[in-house]
Amino acid sequence: MREEQTTPDRLAAYSDAVFAVIVTVMVLELKAPDQAEFSALWPLWPTAISYAVSYLFIAIIWINHHHLMRLAGPPTLGLMWINFVHLFMVSLLPFATAWIARTRLASSPVVFYAGLFVCIDIAYNVFEREILRRAAYLPGHARRIARRRSLAVLGIFLTAMLVALVAPRIGFVLICSALILHLRPEARHRLGKVDEDGDRARAKDP
Repeated sequence: MREEQTTPDRLAAYSDAVFAVIVTVMVLELKAPDQAEFSALWPLWPTAISYAVSYLFIAIIWINHHHLMRLAGPPTLGLMWINFVHLFMVSLLPFATAWIARTRLASSPVVFYAGLFVCIDIAYNVFEREILRRAAYLPGHARRIARRRSLAVLGIFLTAMLVALVAPRIGFVLICSALILHLRPEARHRLGKVDEDGDRARAKDP
């Protein structure tokens, strides 16, 4: 019983460590200018914007991952492999961020960047579905809300990838707009609903 209780914690702790390493790698890509004037910072705007968006994306991923793990029971082998695939996709983010920064948001790098977001979101959707499927006392409407939101975000990422072929900066803006939908994780509200339903059930139990 003790081993089953600690296994989700180990999965969460490993994921946290990977997220921390990814953020560290992205920070190392930030290069200070050689000049001592503030004007020397202006050419670095693609780096600053791409880093900020990628950092926000990782923060959103971690927050949603954290709240989903609170709903997870003892993880199955399939769930662990899904988590590894998801982390692998996220680990490519520093590379994609550096590419769009160095090319100043050129078309092909932004298409690749949006495509990576699509792959990350697909992996996250599979991860989310697996956890929600096994979550106890989870209302049906909460599952539907989570799925609709995830599909909407995936659709925006796909649109951004296509738009970036002809208008990369507009595609980049679409990516940023999709992130807004994940700023407030539904997992927290689902978890609160789960706890609330559980308390009511226990109160009715003689």
